[in-house]
Amino acid sequence: MEYLDLYDSNKKLTGEKIIRDKDKLSKLKDRYINIILIFIKNSEDKFLFQKTSKEKGCVIATTGGFVKSGSNSINTVCIEVSEELGIDISKDNIKLICTEIKDNIILDIYYLEKDINTSDLILQKEEVEEVFWLDTDEIKDLIKEDKIRKSNIKPFFDILNYLNK
Repeated sequence: MEYLDLYDSNKKLTGEKIIRDKDKLSKLKDRYINIILIFIKNSEDKFLFQKTSKEKGCVIATTGGFVKSGSNSINTVCIEVSEELGIDISKDNIKLICTEIKDNIILDIYYLEKDINTSDLILQKEEVEEVFWLDTDEIKDLIKEDKIRKSNIKPFFDILNYLNK
């Protein structure tokens, strides 16, 4: 069982926890869970995206995950990148771009500039089928074709705004 800490609307820990379960999460009132997304861009202005495993719906998305009880969002970024892609990243290079609150979710959106050779990655097969670099136009085309995870679309445009693109 995976536990998640609960936060108030100011992103302050309440001291409460909940089991990660879609039904329970959708019934939260005045409590929030924390989720992270990280957008990694290389020196060629391309973003690292992944196609999730069959178990996860074969959708194109960026790396992300739930902040587990006892952790925080910056540590979760490093953990998720390590688990899903098999690489270590430094907290010092990761930038929190913005935090958005919607429904019962506090979403922290992170950004990292890093050149990564995709053939060096060790993918977590339960989560990720494949990874690839996409430029901004390719991502926008996939959005138009409804092939990008919907919860990644607004955060992607937040990153573009941050980068002034």
